[in-house]
Formats: sequence, C-alpha cells, structure tokens
Amino acid sequence: MSGHSKWATTKHKKGAADAKRGKAFTKLTKEIMVAAKMGGGDPSGNPRLRTAIEAAKSISMPKDNIERAIKKGIGELEGVSYEEINYEGYGPGGVAILIDAMTDNRNRTVAEIRHIFGKNNGNMGESGSVGWIFEIKGYFVFEKGSITEDKLMEVGLEAGAEDIREDDGSFEVITATSDFEKIKAVFDEKGFKYTMAEITKLPQNYIELASKEAEQMLRLVDALEDNDDVQKVYANFSLSAEAEAALG
Repeated sequence: MSGHSKWATTKHKKGAADAKRGKAFTKLTKEIMVAAKMGGGDPSGNPRLRTAIEAAKSISMPKDNIERAIKKGIGELEGVSYEEINYEGYGPGGVAILIDAMTDNRNRTVAEIRHIFGKNNGNMGESGSVGWIFEIKGYFVFEKGSITEDKLMEVGLEAGAEDIREDDGSFEVITATSDFEKIKAVFDEKGFKYTMAEITKLPQNYIELASKEAEQMLRLVDALEDNDDVQKVYANFSLSAEAEAALG
C-alpha cells in the first residue's frame, strides 16, 4: 500500500496547523458525553470513553471540562442529549465520503450537510451508498524517522496487528478493533511514539486525485469538518504527486 499520501495519513500532518482548539473542545466534549452515556462514566471499563479522554488531554482540555462532560453524559449534570448519525456522499472525482455526526437537531444537521456538499462540488448520498467501502479498524501512524520498519513489524505483528503498511513518510499499523487496546498497550510499554492512534473507518480502495480535484476535495472536507455537528470525516482519496507538489 505504499505510494502517494492517502487522506487517512495526510490529515494528521495538517491537523496541527489547521486545528481550531475551540471546535476540537466542542467535538470531544460531545464524544465524551455520548461515550459516558452509552458505556458508563468509568474510563477503566469503557474503552470508547478512555480513548476520548486521551484525545482531550492531548489537546490540553482542562480536567474540569472532561469531568463535567462525563457527568452530563451519565446524567449527574443537566446537559443536551445528542444522537449519533452517519451521512454518506460523493466528492469531486467520485470520492466516497462517510461522516460521523452528533446532533441535538437532526433536521438542522442534514440541511447543513447537504448545503456543504452542494456548495463544494459534492453530492449527498442515500444511506448505504458508500458505507460498504469502509471498514472499522484500529489504526496507528508512525513517522518513519521514529522507528524502523523491521522493529515495528516485529513488535506489531507479534502483538496481533493485521497489517503494517508503508505510506508517504510514515508507517500505518492496522488492527482489529478488538485488539486495538492490547496493541496500544504494547506500543506504549515499548516506548514507541505514534502520531495517531484511534478506532477509525478505513476505505478498501482509493481514488487518486490530481491538483484541481484534490483542491476541491480538501475544501469540501474542511467545510464538513468545520461544522459543529460533524465529529469525523472519512474519504477514500489519495493525492497524486502533482497534487502534493501544488498543495505543498
């Protein structure tokens, strides 16, 4: 799976530069609330909550904010009730897009998502139109300079990783969702420094975009991610060498 950057590994590189801390806090607060509501407020027995708390700490969310979100989720404090919804659609070049959202107003959110697609050369799809392209997996990204491929393969495969892939400037480790926590613990114990560790939705195939379509696609993804109700955006595109050079 080596080659030009895929969106799954490109997004973590642009994340630091594009991060809007206020929006990140809002999205993670929702995730913590929903995770606590569904699985309880004790992170030791709730992997989804534990992952959300770790993500919140990584962007320096205050401890009080995290604890308040948990209490709202389990009903100890009054808070808005959110429901999880998935949206599907197509971007420039026929790219498949899958969106995870949390909302307290389904009608508002679907109208906003449809507007964003229409304004950015995309089309909203029916439920099930592209979801089959994506698989839920555990996912790690390591910068090439931080670890050797041999060492990562030795430890990762022994720990139970399904696949280790080389991408542009990085290594990806793919795991079953049930093995994610176990493999993460092994990496942490060994002191391996990953730049991304999450349960995500990975496409089974990719569409390579040239400069113009890549620029349109990135604009669409940015607009979707900027929406307060959107938690995650997944898309099956990669950038051609020409597009990577043009976009810097």
